[in-house]
Amino acid sequence: AQKNVVSYGLAFAPVNFLFLCLGVLLLVFAEQNGVVLPEVSDNILPHIAGQYLGNTVLGIFIVGIVAAAFSSADSALTALTTSFCVDILGMNNKENDPEVEKRNITIRRRVHVGISAVFVAIILIIEAIGSDSIITAIYKLASYTYGPLLGLYFSGLYTKVKPIDKYVPYVAFAAPVLCFVIEIVMKTVFHYTVGYELLLINGALTALGLWIVSSKNRQTQRI
Repeated sequence: AQKNVVSYGLAFAPVNFLFLCLGVLLLVFAEQNGVVLPEVSDNILPHIAGQYLGNTVLGIFIVGIVAAAFSSADSALTALTTSFCVDILGMNNKENDPEVEKRNITIRRRVHVGISAVFVAIILIIEAIGSDSIITAIYKLASYTYGPLLGLYFSGLYTKVKPIDKYVPYVAFAAPVLCFVIEIVMKTVFHYTVGYELLLINGALTALGLWIVSSKNRQTQRI
């Protein structure tokens, strides 16, 4: 698992570097050609591709966006549908009953359509809110939701802490709350806006909380 995480992260490094270079080249192109950039950063790439790079590049851009969107949406919808049906609805067919399987297929399809509708509603809500940058909003949300996961993965893969199971949800809930307090304090007292580093802070607080719970666990075992 450790090798998988490291290799997966290293595989993403050159891809992220290429996207970074693409962004730099687009900004250089805009500066050299006097292109007036949109106020919303998410619109820079489609604006330049549609107005200045020709129909061929625009077609490639559209195909790439559609392919990326469908691949991400497909995996997310499948995972959410499976999780909802198995974990929440408790759907199973251990006896391989044809009638039960037929009913389960119908339920899965309805759940899939329902989750798709929720996705569409979320997209429309984000569009209505008019966020300056959807990517920034997503990363901000991910800083709160993925921080505890980052801390849990780090503690499980790279440390030997053994926290008490019943305290883990409290640690995972307390870390984002503390991050929110830290963000407010930094902005009001020090006039500093916490950015993407909030994810690292969240993960570090989660790992620290797990270590504290683990130390209590060791003390209990010694007694």
